[in-house]
Amino acid sequence: MSEEEIINGCIREDKASQYALYKAFAGKMLAVCKRYGRTDLEAEDILQEGFIKVYDNISKFRGNGSFEGWVRRIMVNTALKMYRKNSFKNEVIGIAEDYDEPTEAHVLEKISSSELMKMVHGLPEGYKVVFNLYAIEGFSHAEIADSLGVNEGTSRSQLAKARKWLQKKIQESQVEVYERK
Repeated sequence: MSEEEIINGCIREDKASQYALYKAFAGKMLAVCKRYGRTDLEAEDILQEGFIKVYDNISKFRGNGSFEGWVRRIMVNTALKMYRKNSFKNEVIGIAEDYDEPTEAHVLEKISSSELMKMVHGLPEGYKVVFNLYAIEGFSHAEIADSLGVNEGTSRSQLAKARKWLQKKIQESQVEVYERK
């Protein structure tokens, strides 16, 4: 089934087309959801809610941009809505608004992408959401602030602290590797 056939079938609420859509995108979108969920179960909840929204709104897809990008945006928005709903926002708001990003460049040795993603998943909730939106999804600080209901200074602060936290974890992992040799 082509992407267009799947989309048209989903518009008609054809169960086989809905299943084909789920099968085509569930793996990739679960990876997106895991970046925002605190647990695998929460990520799966985000995924399910996201697919319900995809099915409910698929007739609104106009073909501007990729369909996968449209689905991804729904998943991210669903994750953000759940984040706000569960009031993890308090962690974000509690950070100083006038925090300056560090300008010192840190030279770090290479680390595998899977190790880095594990570290990103281990970030404190407020840091993780902002880091994912900025570094992975490509949101601006203005878009992040609008999505989370905070100001841009808070977004910048959370990103700076996430980077600092990740740098510390990367350095710690490099020390462990060095000590094993």
